[in-house]
Amino acid sequence: MTTIQHPIDARLKQLIKNRTPMRGLFNGLASPALVEMSAFAGYDFTIIDNEHGSASLETTEHMLRAARAAGMPALVRCLEHDIARTLDAGATGLQIPMVRNAAHAQAVVNKVRYPRASSFKGLSGERGVAYSVRAAGYGALGGAACNAYGNDNVVLVVMIESMEAVNAAAEIAAVDGVDAVFIGPNDLAHSMGHENRFYESEVQAAIEKAVRAVASTGKCAGVLALTPEDEARYASWGASYFANVITSVLTKALKDAASAGRSSEVSVLSY
Repeated sequence: MTTIQHPIDARLKQLIKNRTPMRGLFNGLASPALVEMSAFAGYDFTIIDNEHGSASLETTEHMLRAARAAGMPALVRCLEHDIARTLDAGATGLQIPMVRNAAHAQAVVNKVRYPRASSFKGLSGERGVAYSVRAAGYGALGGAACNAYGNDNVVLVVMIESMEAVNAAAEIAAVDGVDAVFIGPNDLAHSMGHENRFYESEVQAAIEKAVRAVASTGKCAGVLALTPEDEARYASWGASYFANVITSVLTKALKDAASAGRSSEVSVLSY
């Protein structure tokens, strides 16, 4: 008898809850093959980036399939108006940008959760119910148990990217239904007047403040970590959920391959 694999990878919830150190990739490239390659390379998770990426909803669904087939949990970073359809496509988790405060985080939680699913400790929820979608196995997994499974196992990561949010980090993290809080350093730096220079000491101090505040609540803190040194520094502050960017990884690998054995004067990019 065939065992049906649920589209939602329930392992991610427990890893996040346990604050298990995890290394993943933001992927804004519309390619299921790159999702598989990331899994085969040994990354713990991927974040399909539909805030800044080019994938359609149809391609996003294929990327989610690729992740599930390869055994790697996949979240989707999406804007709030895309929450319902992204969840119906079978995302294991969502990463929602630009959350400002605890009230905003609560509003996002309500959009992610089904109403009246008793296993989710009474939170009401506003997510619309449909069993014809991938998240419900196109009807094969539908019903009240499907709602409860989604409420219990879909991961919600909210992003804080302003000083308003940094100052409210502990309150945001403490909201029931928020599983992790991710500090977005680039937008944070811009909001502080440092443009893209997120290694400036003032920005790093704000990141440290936010990470420590989130960790103090017992919730998982995440941050962009472009190098092992970044990862070690943020881990020392209490972070455990680290993400690099697939285009940065690929561009560096391609540049190294293109320039190997050549003069540094070859292929200079200018604009």
